[in-house]
Amino acid sequence: MKKGNISVFVPHIGCPQQCSFCNQKTITGHSAAPSASDVVQAVETALANNKDNKFEYEIAFFGGSFTAIERDYMLSLLGAAKPYVESGALKGIRVSTRPDAIDDEILSLLKSYCVTAIELGAQSMDDKVLAANLRGHTAQDVRAASALINASGFELGLQMMTDLYQSTPEKDIETAREFAKLNPKTVRIYPTVVLRGTYLAELFESGRYIPSPLEDTVSLCAELVEFFERQGIEVIRVGLHSSEDIKHNMLAGGYHESLGEMVISKIMLGRIMQNPPGDYQVYINEKSISKLLGNKKSNIIALHNAGYQLEIKFDNTLGGNEIKVV
Repeated sequence: MKKGNISVFVPHIGCPQQCSFCNQKTITGHSAAPSASDVVQAVETALANNKDNKFEYEIAFFGGSFTAIERDYMLSLLGAAKPYVESGALKGIRVSTRPDAIDDEILSLLKSYCVTAIELGAQSMDDKVLAANLRGHTAQDVRAASALINASGFELGLQMMTDLYQSTPEKDIETAREFAKLNPKTVRIYPTVVLRGTYLAELFESGRYIPSPLEDTVSLCAELVEFFERQGIEVIRVGLHSSEDIKHNMLAGGYHESLGEMVISKIMLGRIMQNPPGDYQVYINEKSISKLLGNKKSNIIALHNAGYQLEIKFDNTLGGNEIKVV
């Protein structure tokens, strides 16, 4: 059974900071705060479309800092979702929040409302980078919140951003290493995107912030994904979801509609080229053929030019991102 999220976006309300990169309406595509009835409608619609039980759903409250919103409002949203978890219709409730909006009291409350997973928008584990991007919390806040979440029995997820103002690839890789020490089950990787109406846009337009080229972003994200995989940590998202608002409001940065696929394609290319040039049989899941080929067959062209000849074979027991070279 496939896993699925019923996503409910709670835009920006609850955030005590206006981070350098943040324009929540553009990022989520939503500006109105959802009501309890909106939660019920979203769940009922998803369940009605899941008559053949292909998906095992959880409801996910994303977009803002969920545990920092007005308490009665937060409880109304959770109260609307809770009965579906208790009945077994949903497997759980996932929320995202800030590291400095977690304590024992809020965790106890979340548990009583059947929350099962908490994702922290950590973004970086470098205090200077966090301060430069107006995050309003420290790396130690991330460590403390992660420890509390794990100790309380929740699934921990961590979200990081690459290429933030005053960050470097080396600092981003160090953030990944620090994440691994915190024992998360999942990670999301979001390359920084410069959006209109943000402090980062001012920095970009004045020349004080120069984002990395997309090719460099893909290479860095590929390195990060492989690192997390070696640590047994699942990467559940690379890059922002496709959005007309983002396309319209984006000035620069690491955004592409197919960024996640481009990253996996880069990883597959690297795994083939770990071998010396020659003739190889490459086994992949047939659903992954576009990832192996690369954008406009860029992988195949690069391999051919480097002296590799491939015979592609399908093995559908392999995962979507797996490749076997013999």
